[in-house]
Amino acid sequence: MQLKTILSLALISTLLWACGNEKSQTSIPEITEKKEVKFDYNVEQFADIKILRYQIPGWENLTLKEQKLVYYLTQAGLSGRDIMWDQNYRHNLSIRKALEKIYTTFEGDKTTDNWKAFEAYLKRVWFSNGIHHHYSNDKLKPGFSAEYLKSLLEATQTSLEGEAFAVLFNDKDVKKVNQAKGVDNVALSAVNFYGPNVTNTDVESFYKTKTSPNPEKPLSFGLNSQLVKENGVLKERVFKSGGLYGEAIDEIIKWLELAQGVAENKAQGDALGLLIEYYKTGDLQTWDDYNVAWTGATEGNIDYINSFIEVYNDPLGYRGSYESIIQIKDFDMSQKMKVLSDNAQWFEDHSTLMDAHKKKNVVGVSYKVVSVAGEAGDASPSTPIGVNLPNANWIRAAVGSKSVSLGNIINAYNNAGGSERLKEFVNDREELELEEKYGQLADKLHTALHEVIGHASGQLNPGVGETKETLKNYASTLEEGRADLVGLYYLYNPKLQELGLVDDWKSVGKAAYDGYIRNGLMTQLIRLNLGDDVEEAHMRNRQWVSAWVFEKGKADNVIEKIKRDGKTYFNINDYEKLHELFGQLLRETQRIKSEGDYAACEALVEGYGVKVDQEIHAEVLERNKQFTSAPYSGFVNPVLVPETDNNGEIIAIKVTQPESFDGQMLNYSKNYSFLPEVN
Repeated sequence: MQLKTILSLALISTLLWACGNEKSQTSIPEITEKKEVKFDYNVEQFADIKILRYQIPGWENLTLKEQKLVYYLTQAGLSGRDIMWDQNYRHNLSIRKALEKIYTTFEGDKTTDNWKAFEAYLKRVWFSNGIHHHYSNDKLKPGFSAEYLKSLLEATQTSLEGEAFAVLFNDKDVKKVNQAKGVDNVALSAVNFYGPNVTNTDVESFYKTKTSPNPEKPLSFGLNSQLVKENGVLKERVFKSGGLYGEAIDEIIKWLELAQGVAENKAQGDALGLLIEYYKTGDLQTWDDYNVAWTGATEGNIDYINSFIEVYNDPLGYRGSYESIIQIKDFDMSQKMKVLSDNAQWFEDHSTLMDAHKKKNVVGVSYKVVSVAGEAGDASPSTPIGVNLPNANWIRAAVGSKSVSLGNIINAYNNAGGSERLKEFVNDREELELEEKYGQLADKLHTALHEVIGHASGQLNPGVGETKETLKNYASTLEEGRADLVGLYYLYNPKLQELGLVDDWKSVGKAAYDGYIRNGLMTQLIRLNLGDDVEEAHMRNRQWVSAWVFEKGKADNVIEKIKRDGKTYFNINDYEKLHELFGQLLRETQRIKSEGDYAACEALVEGYGVKVDQEIHAEVLERNKQFTSAPYSGFVNPVLVPETDNNGEIIAIKVTQPESFDGQMLNYSKNYSFLPEVN
């Protein structure tokens, strides 16, 4: 599961979500990261997007063998890039190919508003890995007409016909993922995980017939396949060598085999071998075997994520999006934050969960701060800042999990801009000073608590099915909110100071609570169009958590809604009672998950997490107009360039930075396009 960030810089502290796939540090010198003043983190800005760069600290300290391992894993990740594009929408690859040909060969007037709109649209498509917005899931709207696009196609002798052309301008396939209540979510989602005639009922009935060899270790049915209907019969098209996406998967396998040859140790090599076998066979038992082996392979300087993993893009939570993240361990920071995983049982024992829902033995929670060396698929250009895997509940309970915080990504966010937006939305000077002094540290700790303690906590009642089966389209937002609540409950706790993580636990906790409520009730609304419901899982969870505690605390005026000079602010009057409310909601969300209480989950999410206060929304959008910084950020990746001797052997690998976003995107299309346009 991932933790992502949306707004840049000053608001990073307000945007924590839990993993998923759900986004940094001051105050204490020993866990404060030094700012790089010479490195240019900013690449460009367009539409609602800011493109940044990140560095790979410590690269020069790796051995050549370790650098080769990173390089091979990075190449494996990029080789599957087009899988993500096709998963996002069935026409994405055809559309991208046509738009890129126009972009690189058009020799007409490039000073017109139409051409500038075309450039901006293409960049938005690149950023989203397709024609639907990476976060809202709405179809991107071109700022040019169909007639203009036809003229560009003719001028460059480019072909884009039929539905692939028409869909850019019509009202079909408007949502990549539709999570609305009371509709057929599968039928109304454009994501390419299901055939055009497949419905919610089809999916649910198909998987009801699936049984795992060991019911206590349920297989992740549907994770690596597309479900289609052929002649009225439902059929899975499995992602594997020789199967769906086989051409790209064969490239992934090639690089993974090279990586296995330079593995740091036997455990790491064995895990890579199982991942290769999984890609060759598509066997879900092998996938579980791999995850068990990967979770146990904790030694070494290099780690990675690669495969079909997060299920946020499936409206029913079955199918995994392709992603890849290559990681280099940050030894200093990992050691300092290891204290959380070492005390995981204490946090479980002292939580507000019902005794029946607490794990008696929290096992194998490893936590590392890492530096990203490369990303692809669902992790790029928009990246998480924290990840906790594997996602299978039984593996978490029996074997454990790996939690990582992407330290160099967080550092890049924190060094890429200013704090003017923050000053607009804080209620008073005290809130601003708390955020400026403790906000980044609070974020860092929330990420760690969310990933290490949050997703590892709690257990299902005996006989209750997997969360995706019981809570269906609400499963992702419930789990992200639950992990957020674990973090929130412990952020205001003297245990953090006892463990040496903070020097003033109350101030850190206050900064965390201020930021979370400010974002959940106000500032995240800048990412929505006026009148829209909240649909993205993490955005929903931030709202339902914040709105629930706001309502439940009204009698005691725990959180006060203030109107001043025509502007709205939220001020926390009683942090102790808010801490108690977070604990109460944590207990209830765990009960919902443990019991598989769909009705209660639906009431919670729909009642607090979906509808937006239109008056506040309009006000927030108006107040935000003064800021030029884009609300969403993402990254180009550093480029690893191998140098070889006369025999073709790699003798060195250098890190270079891409000069432009379009340059990297075109390079990727040139060198890593292994799939046909239609799959």
